[in-house]
Amino acid sequence: MEILGVKIEKKHYIGFSLGGTLLIVDVVSYFGSLWFFPGIILSIIVGLFPILSDYFNNVKLQNIYEIAFLDFVRNLVGAVKSGMPISAAIIDASKNNYGPLTPHVHKLAHQVEWSIPIHKALLNFANSIGNRIIERAISTVIEAEMAGGNIEDVLDSITKSLISIKEIKMKRDSSVHSQVVQSYVIFVIFLGVMIVIQNLLIPYISSLSTSGAVDEFGDLGGGSSQATIDFGKRVEIDYSSLPAFVTSIVKWIVSFQTMFMMLALFQGFFSGLVLGQLATGSAKQGIKHSFILTLIAFLAITISQAIMG
Repeated sequence: MEILGVKIEKKHYIGFSLGGTLLIVDVVSYFGSLWFFPGIILSIIVGLFPILSDYFNNVKLQNIYEIAFLDFVRNLVGAVKSGMPISAAIIDASKNNYGPLTPHVHKLAHQVEWSIPIHKALLNFANSIGNRIIERAISTVIEAEMAGGNIEDVLDSITKSLISIKEIKMKRDSSVHSQVVQSYVIFVIFLGVMIVIQNLLIPYISSLSTSGAVDEFGDLGGGSSQATIDFGKRVEIDYSSLPAFVTSIVKWIVSFQTMFMMLALFQGFFSGLVLGQLATGSAKQGIKHSFILTLIAFLAITISQAIMG
């Protein structure tokens, strides 16, 4: 079983168990208090932390693989240019250190030494890493090797291609970094505006309408005052019993006051995906930003509602 490309292991089940335990403690100890909803979020964070941590570490590891693979291909080119066949070049290049990629290179060299066909060994090498860029490069080498092409020219072309991809990524990262910071600042300002409108402006307008102050400006059709009262009405969570709690939660979700939270959560989630698309070319890698922004939004709005409400 995999989630976000991460194979579920024992440590992930431990994280799920700890998250569930914290959720039970939160319900038992803080049900009806200010920290009940933040406690739920904390439980979710603890439960998902191991799998999210592995996912983000895997993304980082793939970037390291790409850089190390470039060094590996360079060493292959040098060995092939010296007159070595591709099999001997792989074995010779495997003597160098490539960081996290080293075990995969050693495995490739051992397979070549055991007389496994080059194309099959390279295919196993690419599949064990699971990187799209490396898979494409290996695919090109396999096709050239099976077609009897000039491996030296193919490897040289792959090296130039990898260098170009690396330079493009570095330029994109440097240009997007400021935009990422700017997006976070804009989102925090957006949250501040939502909190002020929801917890200060709307209750103030509601109090004016209740006291009859709206009538000083004229009653539009005789119904504007009542509409404003409904506009600013708050739905309180009923903690007296489980059925009452569920019913009040449903009313709270569809109420006007929750609209601000939903706006903030949607804004944070999709902003994170956009940042991931801009920074890495993959919206999937924006899950990190989506998680952080939605977490900030939920905690800020729930705590502000509890304190200012």
